[in-house]
Amino acid sequence: MTAPAANAVHLVDSSLYVFRAWHGTPIDASDEDGWPVNAVHGFARFLCELIERTRAERLALAFDEALDSCFRNAIYPAYKAHRDPAPEELKRQFAHCKALGEAMGLPVLAHVEYEADDLIGTAAAQARRDGHAVVIVSADKDMAQLLDEGDWQWDFARNERWDCAGVKPRYGIHAHQVADYLGLTGDASDNIPGVPGVGPKTAATLLAIYGSMDALLDKLDEVPLLKLRGAAQHAVRLREHRESALLSRRLATIVRDAPLPGDFDAARRRAPDSDAIDRLCERLRIGPMTRRRLQDAARMPT
Repeated sequence: MTAPAANAVHLVDSSLYVFRAWHGTPIDASDEDGWPVNAVHGFARFLCELIERTRAERLALAFDEALDSCFRNAIYPAYKAHRDPAPEELKRQFAHCKALGEAMGLPVLAHVEYEADDLIGTAAAQARRDGHAVVIVSADKDMAQLLDEGDWQWDFARNERWDCAGVKPRYGIHAHQVADYLGLTGDASDNIPGVPGVGPKTAATLLAIYGSMDALLDKLDEVPLLKLRGAAQHAVRLREHRESALLSRRLATIVRDAPLPGDFDAARRRAPDSDAIDRLCERLRIGPMTRRRLQDAARMPT
């Protein structure tokens, strides 16, 4: 595998890293108003390390603007409905993380109707049209569906990277099959139903044979004849839950036509606002060492 191209666009699944900081950083500091700032402190350190390691000239941060709903809830109200609403303490920190990214001159992507995945998918499509490869900074398996030739996905915490060809050995399916796979298996973390009784191994096997969920559903009469344990029952389940499979795939598919800022410019970093960084650090009680790292990271592109 070759390394990412020098002009690659880095697209960060920022909500994932804010949540990780929220759960993994001790609550030992508060802002001027007494609200916890542990997630902001953890995210700031992550951002510094990411920029220091990549020195990327094109890097955008994608956030889930509406933590409790998106356009998928209009399609399927139960989508992520099992999750507890985001507490006010976390919502405030999300706002601080976005403000920090903006002060550092990083394009910030957020929209009330679309999730961070959709904004990354759309940004990736635009970046490719502009001649750039893409590095998706996320551990989320769903993101693999966005990978194309020359692209990478990077699990930053584990420092593991894989390209489009690396999806199959990692997950047992090709990148272009990820949404079909989730349409069959469902996704409990997002409350996507899938087809009852069709697990990961069965879904991967069926997609290896038929190539896509559409081809599979068109040839259900053949499924009982496969040398696959429970093949006849799987055919029955697929026939009975056909609409659920199609709905689940729609929910799992990352859209690539979400609204982006008019000045997105393939995630090119802008001049930072050093005073704004200092004001945020003061308000959020970010210490001098991290404050210097933030200022230095914001100045890195030449």
